Amino acid sequence: MTDSQPLRGSTALRVLIVDDEEDIRDLLSTYLGKQGIEVFEASSEAELRAVMIAKAPDVVLLDVNLGTEDGFAIARRLRTDWSGGLLMVTGRGDTVDRVVGLEIGADDYITKPFELRELLARVRSVGRRAVVQLEPASVVTDSPGMLRFHGFMLDVERRKLTDANGCEIALTTGEFTLLVALVEKPGALLSRDALLRRTHHRDAGPFDRTIDVQIGRLRKKLGDDGKDPHIIKSVRGAGYVLVVA
Repeated sequence: MTDSQPLRGSTALRVLIVDDEEDIRDLLSTYLGKQGIEVFEASSEAELRAVMIAKAPDVVLLDVNLGTEDGFAIARRLRTDWSGGLLMVTGRGDTVDRVVGLEIGADDYITKPFELRELLARVRSVGRRAVVQLEPASVVTDSPGMLRFHGFMLDVERRKLTDANGCEIALTTGEFTLLVALVEKPGALLSRDALLRRTHHRDAGPFDRTIDVQIGRLRKKLGDDGKDPHIIKSVRGAGYVLVVA
């Protein structure tokens, strides 16, 4: 890898570097940090998981060879419960490795040795696809306990949701509590832990998909496309936000 002059105008990404070689981590951390990127480090899957929970990075830069650990296997497990940006790094240029990495769910793949400027460009590219740009949110309070958003009316006191035509939308207790939490803080990013504490009075485990399932059901009832949502958006690796025009 070779250095170069720093680039300007870096986005405020959160990047986790996973490599068992300390000197490589130090080099990449220093370089990316100078570009305005917030950088975290891990040398194993266990450390990766701990950082994922504590820091919620936007992009993971994962080395294929982590000592005795298999980076492809780690990537496969990571993709079962996380959908952020994943950039695989390897010392092998084998096309098969690249295909395997992409099939597992990696967003991009870079081979050592590489130019640091190229790595930065790839990190930024993956990051742009991973980070949701939040739009202004608007929730109108017509009267105490009555919240109007995106044509819907939420009556908190009567625990009732109606659409623009006045038709009531049936919600489970969990869905209603979840919606209230989001509507009360429009435009605010709420973590899965925060939402789970609000709805189920407990923290989320590393593989807990309870909130994701309920969000999916709630989106469907609101007519919000899960593949391209316009009301409840997800911030990968972080949580959910109510975004309405």
